Amino acid sequence: MEYSDIGTVAAWLTEQGLNGATESELLTGFCETCRRLGLPLDRSLALMDTLHPVHEGRAFRWDSEEDVEAEFAYGPMGGDGNSLENWQRSAFYRLWAGTDNEVRRRLGFGDPADFYMLDTMQAEGHTDFVAMVRKFEKAGTIGEMDCFFAHFVTRHPEGFSDHHMMILRKLVPVLALAIKCIALGRIARTIAEVYLGEDAARQVLDGKISRGKSERISAVLWFSDLVNYTKISDSASPEEILPMLNAYSDLVITAVHEAGGNVLKLIGDGVLAIFKADAPADACSAALKAERMLHERLVRLNNERAFEERPTTDVYIGLHIGDVFYGNIGSQERLDFTVIGPAVNEVSRIASLCRSVDFNVLMSSDFAAAVPETERGALACVGRYALRGVQRPQELFTLETAGTIR
Repeated sequence: MEYSDIGTVAAWLTEQGLNGATESELLTGFCETCRRLGLPLDRSLALMDTLHPVHEGRAFRWDSEEDVEAEFAYGPMGGDGNSLENWQRSAFYRLWAGTDNEVRRRLGFGDPADFYMLDTMQAEGHTDFVAMVRKFEKAGTIGEMDCFFAHFVTRHPEGFSDHHMMILRKLVPVLALAIKCIALGRIARTIAEVYLGEDAARQVLDGKISRGKSERISAVLWFSDLVNYTKISDSASPEEILPMLNAYSDLVITAVHEAGGNVLKLIGDGVLAIFKADAPADACSAALKAERMLHERLVRLNNERAFEERPTTDVYIGLHIGDVFYGNIGSQERLDFTVIGPAVNEVSRIASLCRSVDFNVLMSSDFAAAVPETERGALACVGRYALRGVQRPQELFTLETAGTIR
């Protein structure tokens, strides 16, 4: 590989990074291009921490001979067990904890295989290993994403030459920048989806962030909250409250998402969600599917918590269908992408009424009328009720299972 080839590879990385190639595509293309130009790469691993509610970071792999998992997420490195031990034995940990930017082991020339997995690499015929880190300044970090790690391995009989090492030192910062660029976009999507919901996040990231801009849509509205949450939170130990709220909220949110809905707001123990579809019947069917999944999972969760002698509860659900305005509401400095309109007020009042009439699920007559005929037999009318803030009394429905209204 000639010195002049550095510009060729750097230009390729820049172009691919700007075009939105994935991190694994960048690493694979980088290694294959360098190998084709004469740099004897046989294996590589790159990783970078991220900002995610579950994963600590993402890793990317390439191998010249084997099919390997090109991309995977990893959990906290500082946890217990093998993951912590393996991390502390790794070359990346040495770089992270120290001040050096590079560590090398010439495995075929007497250097010790003293880092994690080096003995395996040595046994497979690799002769040279180099790990590098590119640390970011504080202004360039977000969350735990404060550096880029990469290692490169060769089977070449003479290992990496001084010329090869010079080329890697020139090119790895460009690789780091390209991967960081893509990772920042992934982080932006993650944050938006976690705090706004998938559909609202997509619209915001598509550029719909102007205050007051909204669209009128017809949607099924879901409003749910926990039964007796205030009473439980007053009597349970403080250490129990957050895990309990997370456990039950996870069931609600997961059921809504798996059925095709979008959670827009978490209001204390309450959840506001919408189901959109070309046909109103399909949206209603999706909401009922979410309710069924939630009910089944609540039974299992409550059995587990009761066995552990921990507080248990249930979920009230209100369902309605109607026209709402969907978009940005707020000030110039703080916006909320949500739904507004009389239908939103109605669904919250319907959910609140569950407490008074002792039903876990209540549906408006508009919702019941839009339910597919094949599913309408599971509905039962419970009478007409006045809803606070709603002008006319509403005929409400609930679900009937095996002849018993629940």
